[in-house]
Amino acid sequence: MPDFLVTGVIPTLAADARLQECVGALGGQTRRDFEVIIVDNSGEGMVRRRGLAAGARLIENRRNVGFGAAVNQGIRDSSGAYVATLNDDAVAGPRWIEELVRAMEGDPATGMCASQVRLHGEGRLDSAGMLMARDGSSKQRGHGRPPEDFPVAEEALFPSGSAALYRRAMLAEIGGFDERFFLFCEDTDLGLRARWAGWKCRYIPEAVVEHHYSYSAGRASPLKAYYVERNRLFVLAKNFPARMLPAAPLVTLARYFWHAWYILRGRGSAARFREEGHGGARMMWYVARAHLALVGHSLRLWRQRREIRARARITPTVFRHLLDGYAISARRLAGL
Repeated sequence: MPDFLVTGVIPTLAADARLQECVGALGGQTRRDFEVIIVDNSGEGMVRRRGLAAGARLIENRRNVGFGAAVNQGIRDSSGAYVATLNDDAVAGPRWIEELVRAMEGDPATGMCASQVRLHGEGRLDSAGMLMARDGSSKQRGHGRPPEDFPVAEEALFPSGSAALYRRAMLAEIGGFDERFFLFCEDTDLGLRARWAGWKCRYIPEAVVEHHYSYSAGRASPLKAYYVERNRLFVLAKNFPARMLPAAPLVTLARYFWHAWYILRGRGSAARFREEGHGGARMMWYVARAHLALVGHSLRLWRQRREIRARARITPTVFRHLLDGYAISARRLAGL
C-alpha cells in the first residue's frame, strides 16, 4: 500500500452525480500527497457499476453500515497521518486539503480541523464548526450566515464530519467513530470524546467546501428526525458531566415548545418536517422511540461513559466551561 500523508474517506449511499462532482473536485487539489477511498453503502455496488471511482480506491458493503462505520473502514484500510471525511454531496475547493494540513501541522495538540462549509450555490454558511445545546443537541455554527462573519482561523468546539480533517493518532487514542450511531451526530460524539481526551479543534476559513445540505437523507425526513433525536440522547449519556444531566430534560422541553411555536410560524426543522407531509403524531412517535432506544442501550452507554472518563485529560468543570463557550439556546436551535 503506497504511503500518503492524507486519506480522504467518502461514504456514499446514492452513488450519483453528486459523488462524481465530489470526487472530481478532489482531483483539482493543490496538494497531491493524498488518497481517496470511497465506501459504497448502497449494497448494490452502484459506484463500480456507474464507474464513479476513477482515481479512488473502493470499499463495497453488502448493506448500508452507516456513516461512522464506513469512515472507520477507510481508516483501517489506510495509513495516512491524517484522515479527511467528506460527504458525497460536498465539493471541496482546490486548497481544502492544503489549508487543513497546514493548520494541523502547525500545532501538534490540534486533533481536528473544521472547514468553512457553505450551502452550495447560496453564498451562506452551512457550518464553521459546531455548537452544543444543554440537552445534547448539536447544530452548525454560523448556519445560514454570511461566510464573512467567520473570517479568521480560531478554535472551534469540533468539526462537522461533512468536511473535516482528523489526526490519525487522535482517532487511534479515542477509538474512532461510534458505529452504533449509524447516521447523524457521530461527529458530535467523536468531537466531544476528543475534547475529553485533551485534543483541540481549529476552524480554518480558507478550507472552503460547498455542501448540498442533507441531500441524501433529506432536510427534514423521518429518518433524520429519529436518528437526530436518538443520537443526541446517546451523546448526552456518554459525554455530559453528571452535574449537567438534570438540566437536560428541561432544555429538551423548552426545545419542544419552541419547535411547536415555530411550526405555527412556518420556521425551523419541525415546520419543514410538517411541510413535507409528516404529522405531529408521527413526530411524537419518533421522540418516544428514541427514548426507548436510550433505555435499550443504557448499559453499553454507561460502559462507554466510564471509558471516556478513564482516559480524560480535562476535568468535568473544564469540559462544562468548554461547552458554555460554544452553546446554542433551545430557541435558537429550534428556529434553524
